[in-house]
Amino acid sequence: MAAQTVANTSASTSATASTGSASVDLGPAAALACRECGQRFELGPIFACAECFGPLEVAYDLPSGSPEELRKQIEAGPANIWRYAPLLPVPADVADKPNLNPGWTHLVKADNLARELGVTGGLYIKDDSGNPTHSFKDRVVAQALEAARAFGFTTLSCSSTGNLAGAVGAAAARAGFRSCVFIPHDLEQGKVVMAAVYGGELVGIEGNYDDVNRFCSELIGDPLGEGWGFVNVNLRPYYAEGSKTLAYEICEQLGWRLPDQLVVPIASGSQLTKIDKGLQELIKLGLVEDRPYKIFGAQAEGCSPVSAAFKAGHDVVRPQKPNTIAKSLAIGNPADGPYVLDIARRTGGAVEDVNDEQVVDAIKLLARTEGIFAETAGGVTVGVTKKLIETGVLDPALTTVVLNTGDGLKTLDAVAETSQATAVIRPSLDAFRDAGLAR
Repeated sequence: MAAQTVANTSASTSATASTGSASVDLGPAAALACRECGQRFELGPIFACAECFGPLEVAYDLPSGSPEELRKQIEAGPANIWRYAPLLPVPADVADKPNLNPGWTHLVKADNLARELGVTGGLYIKDDSGNPTHSFKDRVVAQALEAARAFGFTTLSCSSTGNLAGAVGAAAARAGFRSCVFIPHDLEQGKVVMAAVYGGELVGIEGNYDDVNRFCSELIGDPLGEGWGFVNVNLRPYYAEGSKTLAYEICEQLGWRLPDQLVVPIASGSQLTKIDKGLQELIKLGLVEDRPYKIFGAQAEGCSPVSAAFKAGHDVVRPQKPNTIAKSLAIGNPADGPYVLDIARRTGGAVEDVNDEQVVDAIKLLARTEGIFAETAGGVTVGVTKKLIETGVLDPALTTVVLNTGDGLKTLDAVAETSQATAVIRPSLDAFRDAGLAR
């Protein structure tokens, strides 16, 4: 099925200085391949197949040496995503270029949360709030930035639910690019400020994310968009590869082994599909033992088109109008939705959703047990993990990794009403005793 973000959009753009694969250096990237019909294209700023309009992704000439040598090479690399440069569409000298250098975030052994949820097999939080702009989006933007350099773009842009706008603004500032990003007009104020502070242009669009995405698809095909690299449109095949680094890091941090179960949030669905791609690459290269793993997708009930399709046994994802506090996941027409369904079913996983009240409870549960303040997307993954355990779908005896993709300081409104001072007292010991706090 063709990716839904390419509807009514040409498979090529006019905004490029050079599109031939012979004229760009993107390391092991060999071509772009259609995920539907398999047709291959030269590397360039294109994102849809000219034959069937299916989505394109990067195809590689991966390293052919021994797994032991490749492990040593990776482990000797920098403490960021560029340690995996031999597996990514980037030049070999990528670490020497101005970039935010995200990645190598903490994999937290969540023993306190495990006890609360009854997990005995080992529970981990992959906490991507430690990235430069405090979300996993720094990973994908770092990849897109290198493609933008290779193709001669001068402006970095995106359609965003918030985190991506901030990541693009910061990366562009570091690399000396102009940035102009587009967001729904009603985002959380914390994300608006963070996207605007880097000095680029921030444009609010009246409507939801899908309206923003449609506008960007129009702009990219217009002369007004000449010289613009839209990280999640015409640079999407390269951008999406950044999510593979989550899979690489998790396995390396687990001692070069696959987790048994992963719980991943779903917005467009790209993160989940690329995590699966990354795991498959590690298996193919012999870097991890080939054994079964399950991937579970997590959505908010107020924007759960993939969950609804999974539960109904459908292969087609029917769009929804978002209505949830988890705005970073509020994509009602997810481009990779059908591929998420395929992966969940192939691996024996599932796609589940939780309501806004459960999201808030899960944010506070993670904060109380592990000292990690997650944004609403993290509340979704933790909430879904709890629900899957309670319903017997997720096995508590297996090693489980749950993704937190952003910082709770960006979504304070979600928990502000129920997270206030315990008491306000006079500065005296008697007042402290009277408040019942002495114990």
